[in-house]
Amino acid sequence: MRTASGWTTVILVGVGAIVAQAFGRFTYSVLLPAIRDDLDHSNTVAGLLGTTNVLAYLVGTFVVASLTTRYKLLTVMRSGFVFSLAGLAGAAVAPNAAVLGIALFSMGFGGALIWVPSPAIAARAVGENRRGLAVGAVGGGVGIGIVITGQLARIVRERSGDEAWRDVYRIDFALGVLAVLMILMFLRHQQSAPTGQKVGGAGFGSLRQMPGWVAITGAYTAYGFCYLIAVSFLTSRLEDDAGYTESLASTMFTLVGLGAVAGGILMGVIADRIGERITLVVGFCVFASALVGILTGVVAIVVVGSVIVGLMFGGLPSVVIGYVVRNTTAEAFGPSFAAATFAFGVAQVTSPQLGGLIADLTGGFTLVFIVAIGFALGGAAMATRLPHR
Repeated sequence: MRTASGWTTVILVGVGAIVAQAFGRFTYSVLLPAIRDDLDHSNTVAGLLGTTNVLAYLVGTFVVASLTTRYKLLTVMRSGFVFSLAGLAGAAVAPNAAVLGIALFSMGFGGALIWVPSPAIAARAVGENRRGLAVGAVGGGVGIGIVITGQLARIVRERSGDEAWRDVYRIDFALGVLAVLMILMFLRHQQSAPTGQKVGGAGFGSLRQMPGWVAITGAYTAYGFCYLIAVSFLTSRLEDDAGYTESLASTMFTLVGLGAVAGGILMGVIADRIGERITLVVGFCVFASALVGILTGVVAIVVVGSVIVGLMFGGLPSVVIGYVVRNTTAEAFGPSFAAATFAFGVAQVTSPQLGGLIADLTGGFTLVFIVAIGFALGGAAMATRLPHR
């Protein structure tokens, strides 16, 4: 049987990222208004369900930090698909919020097991001077998945109403099964057997050996706050505050996905040329500006802002991951990136619930987005402390 190599490996890893991130996480974001209105009318409960997903992701990163010292990256990645597909299947039939919460937890846990090993598998399949591009291409896969799920949500809700949100998860599950079968058949990764060496503190012992680890972890954590608040509540902000129709709000979410397709690749190439430090500082500032544009509610400005949010949503983590890949060995990458992702996950656990609570207290999403802008500027400040390449 022929197996993947080079850029084919990158493509297959990107397909896996669609299942882990786009289907397993961001489907809920675009369906949040429909799920909220069908199961519960509270933004706080809706935020809690989102928190369940990212809490599982946080737990998963803790587990990955240990698994990657004993098992090959590809083995860990494959195990994650079991949990992701099980979660998608559960969401497709969830009769209430409790069952949906269990399904989202399974998706989040599986997403961590898939995502953490993915950048190293992709980056080491290509040459040293193309690693940023490879990592960015994997992030582009997430963007493609967001486009798919955004359009699915728009079509399903237009035809069948809010109560048909489960149909989107059913389609995601079917596409996920096909994607996983293709990955299992063709994706291979050459890696020497891990030594089984213990890592301290969920991988932070390994992470601390990397130059600039405080700055890159801080920037990644700030990104976790700002992006998840913005993406989770984008459609809610536009529908509830700006008076957008379901179709128009879903279209804006799709534009985020389109931007993410190009964002990872574009910023990966830029970081390959000018370094991660400058790329991150400018990127975070641009992200904050785009969120200000979305707050205006003006359709033309929101269109541009949504695309830019997508570019930064796909691009900023690609630059962060590329930095970790460049500054760690193959064996150290797993625990090091898992540790950075653990800190990032803490932000994700907090941000959906924080956003939902603020929305309920204020009766809108303006302050929610202002908080996201503040975190974006904080990320830029942390990135200034990175060493020059």
